[in-house]
Amino acid sequence: MSIRKGGLMSYNQRRIARWYFGGVASSMAALVTHPLDLMKVLVQTQAEKLSLLQTTRKIVREQGVLAMYNGISASLLRQYTYTLTRFGIYSMGSGMMDTSTMGRKTTLAAVAGGIGGYVGAPADLINVRLQNDVKLPPEQRRNYKHAIDGLVRITREEGWRSLFNGSSMTALRGMFMTVGQIAFYEQSKDSLVKMGMPENMGTYIVGSIISAMVATTLTQPIDVVKTRLMNAPPGKFSGLTDAFIKTSKEGPQAYFKGYTPALTRLLPHTVLLFVGLEYLRTHFGYLPEPKPTGPYYRYSDEV
Repeated sequence: MSIRKGGLMSYNQRRIARWYFGGVASSMAALVTHPLDLMKVLVQTQAEKLSLLQTTRKIVREQGVLAMYNGISASLLRQYTYTLTRFGIYSMGSGMMDTSTMGRKTTLAAVAGGIGGYVGAPADLINVRLQNDVKLPPEQRRNYKHAIDGLVRITREEGWRSLFNGSSMTALRGMFMTVGQIAFYEQSKDSLVKMGMPENMGTYIVGSIISAMVATTLTQPIDVVKTRLMNAPPGKFSGLTDAFIKTSKEGPQAYFKGYTPALTRLLPHTVLLFVGLEYLRTHFGYLPEPKPTGPYYRYSDEV
């Protein structure tokens, strides 16, 4: 197979992504979309009825532009735990099992997302707390210096088990997010190529837009309750069920509070993630091992 160098994404489509490429691509995307993620959390947890733009203006006016990157260390830690784990498991799993059908893609993605959710629960907790600090009065702020400081302080002040507060929700969200992102992206990309679209950046962007919309819709109710549960003071919620019940008292729309900022954040993040992932795959991935042929298992030298 000849190697084409004519386009940004067309170096070698046969290459396979390495297991850690998802974490690397996601961390690069997070650097761009972190302010949107911060605004999403604030809109979900605020008592005031402020829009995304109003919330942004308030934070910048009161605390400056750099406050938009509050919690970036935790966000990066989250990418290298939660995202790296779920993409890594899916990547390795797809190499060991047939993922040609949507059902199999969904099953593998759900397993990968659930495990990734538990692995990334501490980083997710720190991420939410650091982001939420910007809207609290100075005397109520936790003032973690960075993600590692947050992990150490929570362990010392609240016990290591507190690092996994809301981990069941994080795992559940991880399952739905990974199904929406990876399974629907892979299926969308395959379908678009079969429809005649070239396997290039344009196709990857369309596929990632579809996956972002599905992922946001699937995870928003879970995301709202998870954020409230993880950010709540001790005793506010007796458990996951209680958090769902108290949220439902605000009406069905409460589960989709912050949907627009969630989609606004997830859409560019997902596009950047998959474009970055495909770039890493086509330029730095590895070629699959040639299959044995003939009675003596001769290997082809072609690449």
